[in-house]
Amino acid sequence: MKPSAAISATLSVALAATVLLAGGPASAQGRHGGGHPDGESYPYGTKTPYEPQGRPKQYERAPKGYLPVFTENVARHGSRAMTDSEDGDLVLAVLGAAEQRGALTRLGAGLAPQVRTLLGAASAVGYGNLAGRGVREHRETALRMEQRLPELFRTIAAEHEPVVVETSGVARTVASADAFTSGLTEGQPSLAGLIKAPVTDKNLLYFHKQPQNADYQAYLAHDPDLAAVLAGIEGGPRTEQAARHVAERLLDAEFVTSMSAEDRIAFARALHQLYSSAPDLAEEAPTVDLDPYLTSRDAQWFAYLDDAEEFYQKGPGFAGRTITYRMAQPLLDDLFAAVEAKAAGTGHDGAVLRFTHAEEIEPLAALMGLPGSTEPAAPDEPYSYRNDEWRGGQVSPMAANVQWDLYAGGPGRDGAGKGGAGKGVAGKSPAFLVRMLYNEQETAFKSSCRPIAKGSYFYDLDELRRCFGRA
Repeated sequence: MKPSAAISATLSVALAATVLLAGGPASAQGRHGGGHPDGESYPYGTKTPYEPQGRPKQYERAPKGYLPVFTENVARHGSRAMTDSEDGDLVLAVLGAAEQRGALTRLGAGLAPQVRTLLGAASAVGYGNLAGRGVREHRETALRMEQRLPELFRTIAAEHEPVVVETSGVARTVASADAFTSGLTEGQPSLAGLIKAPVTDKNLLYFHKQPQNADYQAYLAHDPDLAAVLAGIEGGPRTEQAARHVAERLLDAEFVTSMSAEDRIAFARALHQLYSSAPDLAEEAPTVDLDPYLTSRDAQWFAYLDDAEEFYQKGPGFAGRTITYRMAQPLLDDLFAAVEAKAAGTGHDGAVLRFTHAEEIEPLAALMGLPGSTEPAAPDEPYSYRNDEWRGGQVSPMAANVQWDLYAGGPGRDGAGKGGAGKGVAGKSPAFLVRMLYNEQETAFKSSCRPIAKGSYFYDLDELRRCFGRA
């Protein structure tokens, strides 16, 4: 006996929304085997809650005579509620049908109350909205920014320099900006009157949806190579094995057999989406624990499938193609424009804070060649954890951020250039240095950029302009 028509319809809708396939799971299996995702894994994928990666006591000190004069960031919104109830509805529909037939295992009988609690918490927050954990992520990130740059924020307050705030306009980015700036004023109350009201810039911070990137939107919807590689990755036997294993732990064997392979995969992937979302709602749903319902091995496999989609849709993608990340160029240009204006004396802002989405962070990371985003996939060797270091939970967790700090020194400043700052043009010490933090970890720019000294994280601004083709 098969699940009811209503359940099958629910499963079909979820499959279409959740799994990017072209012609069914096996359509490209012969050409693109999925492989096993060996290597480090982040079981929540890009839903991984934020944790700062830097160790402040180990940060490199700025060369003697150099002081911070400006900071800017690009940050993803913080942890949020899932965008809709679709995955929860699908899981509950299957569990409800199994319950009617007495087909729930002892473990499976405990899942529906957990899912209902999670959905209730998401509904209370508002689907897609910033969760309490996301508020805390950004507030604490702001406090750490101030602690790293106390001289800068004292100067901003003393000189009444504006703090500019830009968002995509989506509610969770606006709320993230509010949380971040509340953290700044908590640490430095005198900043309150200097923080500008958030302004919306969709071309800069929601570019993946804008008309100028219609070619990218067509790539997502119609590119045959994209459809084939994702279908091949998901269509390998490991996906069906993992899905069946998930189902068999929760439902009895007869019911599992009555489901189609596609239905089992849709159910397992929907459950993994809930599993990945639960930590983001930990403050609103503290009693929810979905860990017992997915083994570590199964969770890692479905995280790999999610990472493969992110990699090909938003990350390094296919070797020889730039469609997934060249649209981030205006955002990179804006980062440069801000530090260049400050260095030239034409910009008077003390800080520029930008709040956006994974769809912007991942392309920016690939465009800049940030760690984990340097290797595209060869057409004949699909992305896997075995052959590529890209991981969604590392590249773009919730509240992921890229920060540039501008330091002034060099000629005309006391002691400038005497602490190992290196030599710029004609043997002179650089006037301006830039340091980058990625998720609060000191991070080198791409390998073609030369730091002021071997192993340093400080770069002459003019050198960055050269190596990024702006000189």
